[in-house]
Amino acid sequence: MDIPALVAAAARGDQAAWDALVRQFSGLLWSIARAFRLNDADAADAVQCTWIKLVEHLDRITEPERLAGWLSTTARHECLQLLRRAGRLPEPAEEIADSPDPAPDVDHELLTTERNTALWRVFEELPDRCRQLLRVLMASPPPAYADVALALDMPVGSIGPIRQRCLGRLKALVKGNELLEERS
Repeated sequence: MDIPALVAAAARGDQAAWDALVRQFSGLLWSIARAFRLNDADAADAVQCTWIKLVEHLDRITEPERLAGWLSTTARHECLQLLRRAGRLPEPAEEIADSPDPAPDVDHELLTTERNTALWRVFEELPDRCRQLLRVLMASPPPAYADVALALDMPVGSIGPIRQRCLGRLKALVKGNELLEERS
């Protein structure tokens, strides 16, 4: 996809070009919003505000080949602004119960919450670069490595190896945590 051509066409009002940009980068923006652990409504606001900022600045994008980085930075700023306005820290991601039972035992819920809290604490011990990369790659659907590379300012070829090292670090941290070792 020729991003500079799409940006130029979208700036001229070409709806098909705009739609193509939205298709190309929506997954990336949602993964960034989810990385801040925003609820669905706040994440949607952050993504929508990012697109609005692009519309406002579309004719001033001087390096359209770096649009993924511009969008990523803008999305992060929007997420941080939402968190500052709300005066809160991001909530841990809601956990899907392992049990098919529609009403799991209270003990199960407590243990699951305790495990998730411990896992997020361990995750926060990872270096910033690992946390950012793993959060972006957890998007559904996952963004293209080229978009991740632009967003996180790293070579495309290093994403896979860095991801493996980060997952190895996370696994080592989990093994060192009694609460997580018992249940894994």
